[in-house]
Amino acid sequence: MIAPAERPVILVSACLVGCRARYDDTIIEAVDERLVRWVAAGLVLPFCPETAGGLTVPRSPAEIAGGAGQTVLTGNARVYTRAGRDVTTAFVDGARLALDACRHFKLHLAVLKDGSPSCGTTRIYDGRFRGCQVAGQGVTAALLATHGVAVYSEDSLATLKVPV
Repeated sequence: MIAPAERPVILVSACLVGCRARYDDTIIEAVDERLVRWVAAGLVLPFCPETAGGLTVPRSPAEIAGGAGQTVLTGNARVYTRAGRDVTTAFVDGARLALDACRHFKLHLAVLKDGSPSCGTTRIYDGRFRGCQVAGQGVTAALLATHGVAVYSEDSLATLKVPV
């Protein structure tokens, strides 16, 4: 039996570890076995920047219009719901709270849900609600990466060296 860690060592998108955080209130059933082990060992800090920023579950899907996460952080792009509601402030607030959590726990590693306007590490939706993805990071992924947190998608778990 592995003793639980004294503190988490990795921030993980809450939806990737079975938490009800996704915009559509669905639970990701196929949780990766590595994540299951890391959670059981106390190594994971589950975090949803969108709910931390004040958005509800369920909520309208949102996409970044006019750029990607870094562009949102510089004020040159916005995040909108399909109905046209500007939710940029919630996304930026949630990203800042994720960074605060990483600083508090001295985390330098994050596994985030790719494709998300918050957590996308390599791809996000194009901002037109057509189901098309483009290369880019979400708001939280961009902020964490800018501040030295290594961000990975759920598809790159095999490359991570986490002690378990």
